[in-house]
Amino acid sequence: MREYEAMLILPAEADEALVGTAIDRITKIVEPGGGSVGSFDRWGRRRFAYEIGNQNDGYYLVVRFTADPTVQPELERALKLAGEDNRHKILVVPKTKPVPSPAPA
Repeated sequence: MREYEAMLILPAEADEALVGTAIDRITKIVEPGGGSVGSFDRWGRRRFAYEIGNQNDGYYLVVRFTADPTVQPELERALKLAGEDNRHKILVVPKTKPVPSPAPA
């Protein structure tokens, strides 16, 4: 299992129903493969750096989950076909290396 982070940019006028639908869609794809949705962070409405699809604002949503690597292409496909988001990106969260403690002097 790997840890992933998905960022979705929904339309600026997104309501709780649309946000819930996006989270449910991710959950329905991740959980049957043995994964789990850890947390989701609603960043809210933000202004874009440049115009996307004749829109200047979007509702940002970040979802952290663990899943088998085979789930990632399936999730990409489902999000693309759903068409409810303006943009999305799924990243593998890098494993942090432990910082060695300094040797006693």
